[in-house]
Amino acid sequence: MTARRPYEELTDLEKVQKQWHKLSGLHTREEWSAAIVRAATAAEIAANFAIRREFELKSDFDSKFVDSLLRWANGLAGKLDRLLIPLSKTDETKNEKIITLKAVAGEIHTKRNAITHQGEFCKKEEAMTVIAKAEQFILTLVQIYDPKFFLKSRSPINSSTRHSSRKKKDV
Repeated sequence: MTARRPYEELTDLEKVQKQWHKLSGLHTREEWSAAIVRAATAAEIAANFAIRREFELKSDFDSKFVDSLLRWANGLAGKLDRLLIPLSKTDETKNEKIITLKAVAGEIHTKRNAITHQGEFCKKEEAMTVIAKAEQFILTLVQIYDPKFFLKSRSPINSSTRHSSRKKKDV
């Protein structure tokens, strides 16, 4: 039996996958609001991944400095507006894809904040919508940098998340 690595030692993509795995369990237990929070967390970690990749490609900044920028940007919308969109401006195709994700990120962020800051509870339909948007956001963003990435889940969350016949890629 192998020992699990502490969460802090996981890569961003491993953290995204772990959040998505947890979301699958919450979904099967019908914990809709908690599933939305996990989906939003996975989306924000995917943004962290993209930002880190941009800094790796364009700078020699150390990881502690990049981490401080990620904290400063605060939240999915902040990370897109303050870091990722400006960082990707030199690549028009990449920048356009990221800009199109801004509206999706806004919807995810709004629902997450209603749950975490106002105590809102959500129904299955709301959860399914937000989870699908988070999946779209994550896959579109991460696949810019890692085209073979996909989200694995314990059980089908929605029709676009079923990957049982695809070869699983370790992240």
